[in-house]
Parts: sequence; structure tokens; C-alpha cells
Amino acid sequence: MKIIVSENATVLGKKAAAMAAQYINEAICQKGSARIILSTGASQFTTLEALVLEDIDWSRVEMFHLDEYVNLPQTHPASFVKYLTERFVEKVGPLKAVHFVDTSRGTDSIIEHLTARLDSAPIDLGLIGIGENAHIAFNDPPADFDNQNAYIVVNLDEACRRQQLGEGWFPTLEDVPAQAVSMTVSRILKCEHIICPVPYRVKAAAIRKTLEQDVNNMVPATILKTHRDVTIFADQESLSEVPSPLLEQYV
Repeated sequence: MKIIVSENATVLGKKAAAMAAQYINEAICQKGSARIILSTGASQFTTLEALVLEDIDWSRVEMFHLDEYVNLPQTHPASFVKYLTERFVEKVGPLKAVHFVDTSRGTDSIIEHLTARLDSAPIDLGLIGIGENAHIAFNDPPADFDNQNAYIVVNLDEACRRQQLGEGWFPTLEDVPAQAVSMTVSRILKCEHIICPVPYRVKAAAIRKTLEQDVNNMVPATILKTHRDVTIFADQESLSEVPSPLLEQYV
């Protein structure tokens, strides 16, 4: 695991997007196409804004969606299908394929559908966030590190639901769904490369715990230390709780 430090979220997004573009273009050059996983949330805004401007032949890119709430209409402002459609798919033009976690099809049906497609070839790049409770995807603590399925239905803990409320996606905590379909930890770790854009002060405690603690499922993001190629893009705010001697081990 390595960390690239930026002064603010805008610069962070540009740096993360540039590295993502490099990996995507390398895969296209080597194999003729690339397969990527995209995440959502406020922390991904600047990265996606920069990524859609990169010089990439998107018609050769197959995109997988990381997670989605159960029983939330795609017209809802918090829908991650809506998020990725508006902030990514519609901006880059036709992709080779788009695989949304469309829970309107039913959880069992969409998990079966996505699993078949995910299993068909390796994933070149996972572009994921780290939650305020240090979750990756919607794998809240205590995260299941051992489940070998591609996607599972998960129960969202209160810290996760309060993050969604705090980001302004829902009017009250009661409106935040209690369940989601999420890619599993084990499947995320199968990505060839993983990039984690993690800006803003609200992520400071999660970043500190991820760096200072050994791998454990109460801080799910610690599992990223076991992957061969993970880069965390952080800004001054998200690193505000990390002591300099600890940070120096990763930069």
C-alpha cells in the first residue's frame, strides 16, 4: 500500500484519475479492452470529474458498479445507478458494457447476473472509496473477509447510514435504507490494481485507523494492506489525524 498526498480534493482527483487512465490504457493496449469497477459517494466527485476528461477509448472499457441500496428507486437522488449514469456513463459516451447493481430486478437475480459477468475475465482496476467507518464498498464492520461470492446482501450499520445522511443524500436517518447489495471484500481484492481516492476531514479517523492497525475486520480497509498494488490518494484534511512517522511508512 502506498499513499499519494495532495493539497486538496481537486488536485487529488486529478492525480487519481491520471493513474486510473494509465492502468486502463495499459490494459487496452495489452488486451484490447479494460474492465473496471467504479464506486460512488461524495469522496469520488473530483476523481470522476477528472476521469471523464482523460484520453481513453471508452468504447473498449467494461464498467462494473460496486454497490447499491436495496429497494431504492433509480430516480432517488441517492441512487448509485443514477449517480454513475449522470457523472460517468453519460459523459464518456458508449462503453463496451455497463453492469449496474440494478436491485429493481431483485437481489438474487441481479447478483446472479453480475456474478456471471464478473467471473468471465479479470478486473483490471478497482476505483473504490473508504467509508467514514473504514468500510470498503458496503462491507461495514465487522466485515466478512472470507465470503467468496461476488456480491452479497449486507446490513448497513448506523455509522454507515449516518455518513449517507451527512453527505446530504437523505432527509432523515430513517430514510436511509437498512440494506444494500455490495461486492464482497474477497472479490475487490481480485482487482489487478486498486485506487482509493479518500479526501476530506470526515475520513481522517478512518485513514488513521487503516494505517495504524493490523488487518482486522472491525477496520475493513486494513485488508487493503494484503493486496499487491493499492494506492490511496489522500489530501491534507483526510491525513490530519495521521502522525508524520506513520505516514512516512507509506509515502
